[in-house]
Amino acid sequence: MDREQLIHKWLNHELTPEELEAFKSLDDYEELMKLSQNLQSYKAPSYDLNQELAIALNRKNETSKKRSWMVPFMKFAAVLVICLGIFYVLSTQPASTHTSIAERAELELPDDSHVTLNALSNLTYNKNNWKKERKVNLDGEAFFKVEKGSKFEVITNFGIVSVLGTQFNIKQREHFFEVTCYEGSVNVLYKQKNTVLKTGDTFLIIDGEILATEKENKKQPSWLDYLSSFKSMPFKEVIAEMERQYDVSIKVKGMDLKTPFTGSFPNNNLEVALKTISKPLQLNVKQKGQTIILTRD
Repeated sequence: MDREQLIHKWLNHELTPEELEAFKSLDDYEELMKLSQNLQSYKAPSYDLNQELAIALNRKNETSKKRSWMVPFMKFAAVLVICLGIFYVLSTQPASTHTSIAERAELELPDDSHVTLNALSNLTYNKNNWKKERKVNLDGEAFFKVEKGSKFEVITNFGIVSVLGTQFNIKQREHFFEVTCYEGSVNVLYKQKNTVLKTGDTFLIIDGEILATEKENKKQPSWLDYLSSFKSMPFKEVIAEMERQYDVSIKVKGMDLKTPFTGSFPNNNLEVALKTISKPLQLNVKQKGQTIILTRD
């Protein structure tokens, strides 16, 4: 047997006694034995396959358990985040009340203050922040009965009306702004200037001009009793109010719309309403569906 075969069988521990004696007689036997001894110090640690497999399977089970626990938790967390987001959006959304043509609405605010909205009006406020700040936004006309407490503010496109506890009416349209105090006192902030109104006082602006008004002796605005009243008011404002109350389109021919009008019309009978505004001004009335034409001979 040649040298290479002996070394190969020696490395595999397959030498017979006779072959072992032949291996010992090799010229480099001593060098081979020294090399074998030196390699023993670099021998890899023992490896138990069954033990390592059990460890690996245990780790996989732990990971699987962790994932099986995390999946429903993550789903729950996602649902919770969505619910909190929806709650936040809903809680910060302002409460809003809107009226259409020929419609009115009544509502109570969180402090039991009472508001009545006239036709084509909109009121919004932050319900969740009410204890810290009593503030509403108004576009249109509304009558307020405010409970006593902290400052109460009504924000309009023209200015801010503030009170502590009182009754007042605000009418704010495109070129018209009117505040009338029926009880207590009201402060009107317009163009950085404050005007205090006492019971019966009115603050009136038409087309950007502040106008003087008569003392109001009534306890509440007439529109609450379904009656629109006017004192020396431009006729165009009378027409605009009738259009809001009856959902009609009114055209006037042969007269100046700035002509002052004093009088009233009912908000629940169009035929009577037309007579009450046309006769004093000697106007003829023609109606075609929802269109009304007022003319002067």
